[in-house]
Amino acid sequence: MDPIAPFDLTRMVFGDAPPLFYAEIVVRCLLIYGWTLILLRWVGGRSIAQLSLVEFLLVIALGSAVGDSMYSPQVPLMHALAVITVIVLISKAIDVLTLRSRRLYRIVDGTPILVIRDGVVQKQAAADSLGLPELASMLRLAGIGNLGAVRAAYLEPSGLLSVFPADPPRPGLRIEPPGPLEPLPPALDDSAACCTGCGWCTPGAPPLSCPNCAGSGWTPPCHARRPKDAATSLANAPVCPN
Repeated sequence: MDPIAPFDLTRMVFGDAPPLFYAEIVVRCLLIYGWTLILLRWVGGRSIAQLSLVEFLLVIALGSAVGDSMYSPQVPLMHALAVITVIVLISKAIDVLTLRSRRLYRIVDGTPILVIRDGVVQKQAAADSLGLPELASMLRLAGIGNLGAVRAAYLEPSGLLSVFPADPPRPGLRIEPPGPLEPLPPALDDSAACCTGCGWCTPGAPPLSCPNCAGSGWTPPCHARRPKDAATSLANAPVCPN
């Protein structure tokens, strides 16, 4: 084997293959892409946000098998097609088995995680999944501006957040607008306070540390507005002339 000459621009840009190999690359791409598309259409596809763990592994495995076979002359096409077919068949078999067994479904896809209960971020669940900044971002996307407006929130296996509003909403930790929270003023030490780490609220003077997350930061609670109140305010708003 000849030694590699460092910074050989011809080798770096064009490689050592003959010019006709570019035509072979086109044929490889058409065959591999077409076969993979047929198999994925058979399996059925979902958006990236809805991918399960098995489907995510399918994407990774297919990416490696498809990418290498499209340009590498050392990988025969039949080898690549066999690898792609086996990967898709394994994924399809797991899908069929998980539909027949709820226990296997929980093992493979996982179960929803309770991350917020009655306006308070659950300590263990949040530590194993998401922190307060990530949860606050996802809640704002759902139109929630206050943890007190949340009865329960579950982190689904797909990575999405299922939010169930509280009725009526209670005072809680403000998450909208995003940004730093105001500390509890010394003059209001005997007033209600919310933990800035998890949203746990106390009706009186806050303790030295939060009993839920052991945090020491406190802020005045914010009163959440009912969804119907927001709808009423929109209904009474002036009509846009356009």
